[in-house]
Amino acid sequence: MSDTYRSTGRRNKMAHYHLPGLFEFYDFYKVFLPLYRQHREYFYDWCEIGSIYGSPADCIWSGGRLGAERDNPHEVLALTRKYGISARLTFSNSLLRPEHLTDRKCNAICALFAESREPQNGVIVHSDLLLHYLREKYPQLYYVSSTTTVLTDFRQFAAELRRDEFRYTVADFRLNKDFPDLEKLPQSLKDKAEFLCNECCWPGCRDRKQCYEAVSAEVLGEDRPIHVCRAPHAEEGYRFSRAMQNPTFISIEDIQKRYLPMGFSEFKIEGRSLGSALLLEFLLYYMTKPAYQLRVREEIYLENTLDLF
Repeated sequence: MSDTYRSTGRRNKMAHYHLPGLFEFYDFYKVFLPLYRQHREYFYDWCEIGSIYGSPADCIWSGGRLGAERDNPHEVLALTRKYGISARLTFSNSLLRPEHLTDRKCNAICALFAESREPQNGVIVHSDLLLHYLREKYPQLYYVSSTTTVLTDFRQFAAELRRDEFRYTVADFRLNKDFPDLEKLPQSLKDKAEFLCNECCWPGCRDRKQCYEAVSAEVLGEDRPIHVCRAPHAEEGYRFSRAMQNPTFISIEDIQKRYLPMGFSEFKIEGRSLGSALLLEFLLYYMTKPAYQLRVREEIYLENTLDLF
């Protein structure tokens, strides 16, 4: 235990990671989760998996990023229940209209995930229209306010945290290092704040909301002009090395020495559209002790059923 923890005088909190690819990386998690359970000594004892989030194929409520190509909700639910991990449906489409609420497939998946009480499952939402519908129809689920709302003003973020409908609110990544304002939050709101750790997007981007809306429109099958990202290095795609240089990046040292002592414990890792090779790098960096990283990498790479690239 570090001196930073002892100096706070507060009971130490566990960091909870919310991992990407509930459907998208199902095959990966089938290999990783047994390793995580059987060899917990490979991983830091100050963190654990809080949930895995994602979106199944062809769900019009999906948003943020495009969902999985395959559709296996029963298998996904069985896997998360086996390992006692909360599953979060990413239904953060920002362009939903009342006629979309009756979609049979989306309702069937919510009904399925609502049946599981231990652990409780959740839904990440953007639309208040969808939120109010789901809360009435599926009260067994919990709800998370999506970062796709792009609340870059801290006062808006604090107001979202105060909403009783949400168990958690994911902050816009540009608020990650607003420590003076974050420190002033009461503990009840700190417990609800979730931070996006590894965002690669340019902090000066003014088109983030339009980017999310373009994905939402594509999921709905709407014919809109293709959104072109104008951020520096956009043509290179996601690079973890560049994300680490982002001033908003949250490192494991930040989590241990700033966020946990300050009273925050919820951390989201992005990457649903990035591929399982990058997902493995995220899990090695954020969760795995350096002495065991090669061993974990070998265990995963030697599983020849996985397509890691």
